[in-house]
Amino acid sequence: MPDALRSILLFLAAAVLEIGGAWLVWQGVRENRGFVWVGVGILALAGYGFVATLQPDNNFGRVLAAYGGVFVAGSLLWGVVADGFRPDRYDLLGAAACLIGVAVIMYAPRSA
Repeated sequence: MPDALRSILLFLAAAVLEIGGAWLVWQGVRENRGFVWVGVGILALAGYGFVATLQPDNNFGRVLAAYGGVFVAGSLLWGVVADGFRPDRYDLLGAAACLIGVAVIMYAPRSA
């Protein structure tokens, strides 16, 4: 599998684990769904930490900086799907800017 495709799939998995984990903790605490939700959320958040280490790029700062953009866009999408959130044009513009930043940070050609 090409490194860029692997990287994108890992970013998507990391987003599901981190955003999903945070959402589960939120549901458990703020929506009174209980500590089982919180516990599953904590496990998902731990899974996110592990998945992030599987990125083909060895630079922690680069990977986490780029993931920040994925997190922004993914959080808005999660809100749409899970909570009925309706992003406005500024939310969408900001998410697009973040994803462009991800592409520049992670996939711009670099000299070896």
